[in-house]
Amino acid sequence: MQKLFDEVSFLDKRCYENFGLTEDILMEHAADGMADFIKNKFDKNSSVLIVCGSGNNGADGIALARLLHLDYDVKIFHVKEPKSSMAKLQKKRLDAIGVKECSAIESCDVLVDAIVGTGFSGEFSSEIFSVIDDMNNYTAYKIACDVPSGYKFFADTTLTMGALKKDMYLDSHKEYVGDIKVLDLGVSREVYEADSNWNLLDLEDLTLPSRDKKDTHKGSYGHLACVAGEKIGAGVLCAKSALRFGAGLVTVVGYNTTNIPHSIMNSELLPKTTTAIAIGMGLGDSYSDRDLESFLDNDYPLIVDADILHMDILLDILKRENVVLTPHAKEFASVLKLCNLADISVEELQKNRFKYVELFCKMYPKVTLLLKGANVIIAKNNDVFINPHGSSKLAKGGSGDVLGGLIGSLLAQGHEPLEAAKNASLAHTKLALNYTGSDFSLTPDDLIEQIGKL
Repeated sequence: MQKLFDEVSFLDKRCYENFGLTEDILMEHAADGMADFIKNKFDKNSSVLIVCGSGNNGADGIALARLLHLDYDVKIFHVKEPKSSMAKLQKKRLDAIGVKECSAIESCDVLVDAIVGTGFSGEFSSEIFSVIDDMNNYTAYKIACDVPSGYKFFADTTLTMGALKKDMYLDSHKEYVGDIKVLDLGVSREVYEADSNWNLLDLEDLTLPSRDKKDTHKGSYGHLACVAGEKIGAGVLCAKSALRFGAGLVTVVGYNTTNIPHSIMNSELLPKTTTAIAIGMGLGDSYSDRDLESFLDNDYPLIVDADILHMDILLDILKRENVVLTPHAKEFASVLKLCNLADISVEELQKNRFKYVELFCKMYPKVTLLLKGANVIIAKNNDVFINPHGSSKLAKGGSGDVLGGLIGSLLAQGHEPLEAAKNASLAHTKLALNYTGSDFSLTPDDLIEQIGKL
């Protein structure tokens, strides 16, 4: 697990004040880290073009050019003349050794974007837009210095300085950042970083269900009730996923429960041994409010998804403890409106996912929220976790029902909601990564089949 930060200028300041490091020293370490990456990945004499802006991001690029000089065929292109004090200093050092400059994008093996970094806000000029467009159209290995400039440059790798930045993990930025590598700035990350409530999940953080006790029976591992509705298949996928992920018993509950797999039980009522409920998947208009209230007249942990996220009864559900909500963007916009927190479009939500997650969690601190997307956000109260391992393989109907079953299974087995959501999300994305078929061919049944191989 890694920490995430809104910005890192305050971390740089700690280095100046607490560790006696200067801005120049931090910059030299940043440039050295980029140089090491290039030297380890590309043969000597490969051509490297570094495109620099006028500020400190450009200064990082200028310093990199100096460190690669002679070992590589290095050229530098200034889209703007150095303006910051560090950029001017680095340019003076570069001029002293005679690195070649060019006035346009040229063919190269490695193309480095050092136009603007995390401090940039506003709009690019048409000239810089044109330069970035040219950079994107060239065939080269593309490296972003700290962040892709304005999140317009398509990087193969982003070499970010000191610590991870939250903005890198907005869904709309996933196309641009490529692989992300953090470079140390003169001290280890453990020293450089401060506390943060925002965290990035690694696949190694996954904890699978355990059956290490020998004297057990099926009841020892919980009983998930999956409330099935108009689209029975969604409830069945949820149930199959839950059973494969370790729940001892799984029942599909509802009036229309024909053609249920033999391994899954079915009933019109909640079983007396229920330990958790999954509700909402394919629900449709199958039940009256009174029916739904009867399913929820208890204190069982809940995984709540899909159709019920648009219903007024959700407001009662949000008063409970031990609840996991799993909306996608459109559903979360509906939840925010239902709760009188915001009336926004899906586009507005996607631009400000972090803001609205924090807003919801402040209002409902006992609820665990899992916001689906290219990067999954899992949050409860002040603690937020991002799972960046999602892939387009999962963009298919039924994938979310499998996720609901994974979460429901862990809830039924007694896991705390936040831990259940984190581990189920990691398992879900890992199942897709492990799938060896073509990226367009993955089905929910393929995901369920893969569970036994985790």
